Amino acid sequence: MSFEAAVHAKAIQLDRTCLEMCANAGSGHPTTAMSLGHITTVLLYNTMRWLPDHPGYPSSDRLVLSEGHAVPIIYAAMADLGGAVGKGSERRPLTSDDLQHFRENDSYLDGHPNPMEGFPFFDAATGSLGQGLSVAAGLAIAARRDGISKRIYCLIGDGEAREGQITEALDLIIDYKLSSVLPIFNCNHYGQADQVSEQQSPERIAKRLEALGFDVTVIDGHDPDAIRTALTTHAEMADGGGDTPMAVVAKTVKGWGAPSVQGGGWHGKPPAGERLDQALEELNATGVSLTSALSSDEQLRIYPPVEFEPATTPEGETPSLAAAMEQWDMGLLLKSGKLATRKAFGIGLRVLGHSSERVFALDADVRNSTFTEWFAQDKDLADRFVECKIGEQNMVSAAAGLSAAGKIPFCASFGKFITRAYDQIEMAINSGANIKVVGSHCGISLAADGPSQMALPDVAWFRSFTTMRDHYGNPGCYLLQPADAYAAYGLTLAMAEHHGACYMRTARPDVEFIYDENTVFNLGKFEVLTEGRDLLIVTAGYMVHECNKALDALDRAGIDASLVDLYSIPFDADALLDLANQNGGNVLVIEDNYGGGLGSAVADAAVESGDAFTIEQLYVKRIPKSARDEEAILKQCGLHHSDIARAAAGMLGVVSV
Repeated sequence: MSFEAAVHAKAIQLDRTCLEMCANAGSGHPTTAMSLGHITTVLLYNTMRWLPDHPGYPSSDRLVLSEGHAVPIIYAAMADLGGAVGKGSERRPLTSDDLQHFRENDSYLDGHPNPMEGFPFFDAATGSLGQGLSVAAGLAIAARRDGISKRIYCLIGDGEAREGQITEALDLIIDYKLSSVLPIFNCNHYGQADQVSEQQSPERIAKRLEALGFDVTVIDGHDPDAIRTALTTHAEMADGGGDTPMAVVAKTVKGWGAPSVQGGGWHGKPPAGERLDQALEELNATGVSLTSALSSDEQLRIYPPVEFEPATTPEGETPSLAAAMEQWDMGLLLKSGKLATRKAFGIGLRVLGHSSERVFALDADVRNSTFTEWFAQDKDLADRFVECKIGEQNMVSAAAGLSAAGKIPFCASFGKFITRAYDQIEMAINSGANIKVVGSHCGISLAADGPSQMALPDVAWFRSFTTMRDHYGNPGCYLLQPADAYAAYGLTLAMAEHHGACYMRTARPDVEFIYDENTVFNLGKFEVLTEGRDLLIVTAGYMVHECNKALDALDRAGIDASLVDLYSIPFDADALLDLANQNGGNVLVIEDNYGGGLGSAVADAAVESGDAFTIEQLYVKRIPKSARDEEAILKQCGLHHSDIARAAAGMLGVVSV
């Protein structure tokens, strides 16, 4: 049997399996999967260098399925090859029987790919369209840094190509000459509701790719020889060190081989009963016309990856903030007694870069504001800095790819702009990614630039992930708000030590030191700054300083207040509520963002305890506008220290302070 006939036979076998498994599940996307039958066959049975029984082997070529709904075709191939499935160290070969449990509660085969659910062939969860190519770029950056010559293939739908993140990823691939990445656009002409726009036609996609700087090959995605030629060309170019990235535009048919399920109306609707029988009969007839009666896999073989021994680089010690600043000629800055939390983060990130080869920094064209520039400008760290330009979504998904390769990526931008990447952050958390996100210029203390630059709903969104558990049993994300430079530095180091997602908010203004080298900052904890008996004031970040000022007025009014810097969510709820009880059950929560954040977290803890508390919240309750300085914006939003003092006094029935 020729290579062409062997590929046709195998593709038809896999397509049949897709139809049957989706029909059995009562849901799924077999027709999209069938459009990829031939490409999948040539990739997994001929081109990729990988080990079915060890799909995560470090030097293996990787496949990122950006159009995650097409995953049945990969499941079908993995069952045919006995690919390893299972969680942790418990692995076994996937079988045809497993396919009968596709999409079931206790199955390894989720409706969309997720390595954390027991399918380690993939590096990241996909299904929210547009993200896979960024993941592929992150994998390629990590491989280049590690000196591993592996290829990364990414399958992208034509309708999906309209997502702006695809362009962000394409730009990054060109910027960094990531020729090991091969974007393969599956142009089957159909999205979910209708045919794709003419803008996503194979011709337009090809021209667009060429304009970006790609070497583009347009093929018939069901022609085995054309597929093999294109993939071989890429392999030779990538392995030969070429620096012009290549892309493939594959013209395919949704529901290939079975005319009755082609065209519109079949997205996510597998045929059943007589319609299934008809589709299977049509596939059989297609097979007879394209292959010999005697099927053979002799023309198909899997090539193993190059043997690889990962380098072991011991992690170094991390100096104190003062020692680091002295080392880098920042002694005068330290002696000033004031430092912005965003700058302390920059120092901490640079320290981490020197202590661990695994630490990478990514930024979105604001490195001189987030102070990741201190990492980027360090000649020993520069090759682990990734400038993503104005493309926050791509930045986060690329970080997920870096994490999948064993790196510890820190993503930084303005907290306001991080909101654009919420979907990507959630998918990274779903993937079990070890990502750290740092949002600068958070809250209203930014003042003059106005609300378009202020992160205000971010606390509420990230706080939602603190209420659930990730795949490792840890909080889905730690939300951190340092009040001063020592806290920002300490929490930056703590984030790196934790395996899982973290989000830290930093602010623009220089603020006075509250802590010193003796304070230890741990995720899930808080600091008691003053102890009183009448009222517990709970706050975090920039507002700690404003609350400190309010304490003076309260003291003059005879009110003995406790002040807690609740720098981490989640936090030790029992310890916090014990403090509240010591203050008569009166709690005032202050935050410089919209509601649903710190105050809601404290209120939820109080409700869950079953005890009686009086809780009031001060937060931003209007859309802010520009103001010349921090004091003016705090007055504008009712969060000035005088407002805090009045609110505290009011809770205790004191008329004026």
